[in-house]
Amino acid sequence: MSRIYSQAYLTAEASTAPEAIAQAGQLGYQFVGLRLLPNAPGGPHQRLLGDKAVLRECQARLADSGVGVFDLEIIRIGPAFDPTDYLPLLEAGAALQARAVLVAGDDPDLNRLSDHYAQLCALMQPYGMTADLEFMPWTAVRHAREALQVVTAAGRPSNAGILVDALHVARSDTSLADIAALPRALLHYAQMCDAPSTNAQGSSDLSVDDMIHTARCERWLPGEGAIDLRALFQALPPDLPISVEVPHHVRARAVGDLAWSGQALAASRALLDL
Repeated sequence: MSRIYSQAYLTAEASTAPEAIAQAGQLGYQFVGLRLLPNAPGGPHQRLLGDKAVLRECQARLADSGVGVFDLEIIRIGPAFDPTDYLPLLEAGAALQARAVLVAGDDPDLNRLSDHYAQLCALMQPYGMTADLEFMPWTAVRHAREALQVVTAAGRPSNAGILVDALHVARSDTSLADIAALPRALLHYAQMCDAPSTNAQGSSDLSVDDMIHTARCERWLPGEGAIDLRALFQALPPDLPISVEVPHHVRARAVGDLAWSGQALAASRALLDL
């Protein structure tokens, strides 16, 4: 079946927000993801918040291309979390008619994390976006079961969600049974990529630094690596939109964002559009 595909920020991370929107439309993506806040202090992101000219340009590119904004990045919930700090992101998301915001859990106190997540969901309700909690093995929400635990403890708000990333499934204590057990109402999209089973030194004993490096800098095209992507996506709903997230600093910079993102989309379709 034919799926809905979104170009993730990391797949075209050298591009500005307007450029990413135009490229996504040119390549045949239906949606695009934008990172409007850094994932760490000083981290890369796309300039838009507080810049009305860039917002208008993005809105014009969206109208011209027919592409929509799927997800915005990123909200991180730490121990001292105030959801109102993210109002500028939510306001931009509403202006762009975004569907989702990617959320990371950085608080090891899962009860407090759940309370803060519930507060975030309540604040986001009027903005029309889901709050999709992504489990990552180096964060406080390490695997799919913990993501479900947090969302359930928060009362499963109507805009709650769990984001499944193929890389984090493969490198965390998450089974296909865990994925199949996630309630359909909590699944709004999933992230696609591939990766090797070892680090650069050939060891399968991956450190946190190894995992973070791959996630942010060196993922492989779907079908090139060791992740059983067909089995994973068979465990997920067949109509789930796919965010193609394949950063590779060396290969992407060699050919440019447009060509690299096109390769990532073609490889994803080859695996999933059966």
